Amino acid sequence: MAASLIKALGRQLAAVTIALSVLIMAAPQAAAQGLIRDAEIENTLRVYTDPLLQAAGLEPRDVDIYIVSDPSVNAFVAGGQNIFVHTGLILAADTPNEVIGVLAHETGHISGGHGARRAQDVQRAIGPMLLSIGLGVLAIAAGAPDAGAALISGSQAFAMGDIVRHTQVQESSADQAGLQFLEATGQSGRGLITFFNTQIRPYEFMTRRAPAWMMTHPFSSDRVEALRERVQNSPNYNATDTPENIRRFQFMQAKLVGFIHTQGQTLARYPLRDTSQPARYARAVAYYRVSDLTRARAELESLMREDPSNPYFQELMGQILFENGRAAESIPYHRRSLELAPNQPLLQINLARALTAANGRAGADEAIALLQAATAREPDNAFAWRELASARDLRGEQGLAELASAEQNFALGDYGAALSFAERARRSLPRNTPSYQRANDIVTFAGNEMRDREGQQRGRRS
Repeated sequence: MAASLIKALGRQLAAVTIALSVLIMAAPQAAAQGLIRDAEIENTLRVYTDPLLQAAGLEPRDVDIYIVSDPSVNAFVAGGQNIFVHTGLILAADTPNEVIGVLAHETGHISGGHGARRAQDVQRAIGPMLLSIGLGVLAIAAGAPDAGAALISGSQAFAMGDIVRHTQVQESSADQAGLQFLEATGQSGRGLITFFNTQIRPYEFMTRRAPAWMMTHPFSSDRVEALRERVQNSPNYNATDTPENIRRFQFMQAKLVGFIHTQGQTLARYPLRDTSQPARYARAVAYYRVSDLTRARAELESLMREDPSNPYFQELMGQILFENGRAAESIPYHRRSLELAPNQPLLQINLARALTAANGRAGADEAIALLQAATAREPDNAFAWRELASARDLRGEQGLAELASAEQNFALGDYGAALSFAERARRSLPRNTPSYQRANDIVTFAGNEMRDREGQQRGRRS
């Protein structure tokens, strides 16, 4: 009985430890399920964030920004220097300064090394948890099973209580650091306060009912008061958003509304009487999504006449044509978008796809050059690798096509498929070439990953 009790406690300990790890990992996993890519929105968030990162002494190229298709008002840092921004947050904001304030807060998390510290907090929290479990075992052995069970079942609360104390300090620290970065870049901190007040504070009454050990963030009212005096005394308190930041913000929101909401919802927010550029942009997207090509093109053509140098108007027209089976017609628009915004991987991929779809083998040469440039800048872009595999196949380059498929699956984390494609590529590629060596590297790494996973599965079964 004692052995079975210890084994059961071991399983509970493992389960609780996993639960603590999930608290750290759940956010990025959830994000990975709903990530969206858009060159225009990513560029806007980058323009907003880069000055803050520089003010924090960080290299912007080392920080990745991801858009999460999720209606909740949220942003977070995960996996080191990765900022995740929910579409719900962008749509809920009233001004660019509010979005920038949140990005400043997330920059504060990165500069403070809070991601690494949270992993340390988990390890530190295991101590009280083990102590609670140990006391529970002793209580059971001493003839007090109810008390022992209570101690064991409460072990996770003890651990979480320790973690929460540290995360609350980190959130407050990120607020203060974010305000520092806003001041350093000549921007007001008012957006951070107004965003807390309008988007988070109204729900505070609900969070106050939660157990203290579940509160990973300080109460929004406390955060606002901790920031208010410093914000009001800042020389940048009355600084306003630049016209360029406002323009970017309006187009970002309009595009998201058109893509995420229904046509009816989009027209309710941007009725036909609204002839502003963002309104026409939103309607063009909404019409395109319901395959109303005539009205989508009419709205977009009016925008391109007014601003022929906007790369994203060109991109959207190319996308509309391509996805309606007019790949050849889409090429000039995709080409023009890339001329206006050079070296953007998503725009390079758009043009490459159109070239191969319209011209087959004749378009593959240019497509491959574009896709190689895109994957050089984004080596984890699985979609770009898939397109590169198709273009290589059109040219009859079987070994290189299989290597690109190996890269695609490697980026997706499908190590079994990556290993299979890399082994096939290695058999047909010339030895002592960079391509052969890359295939060899994938075989080695993916093979190790597969063996590690098999070992873990055997361990769980035993």
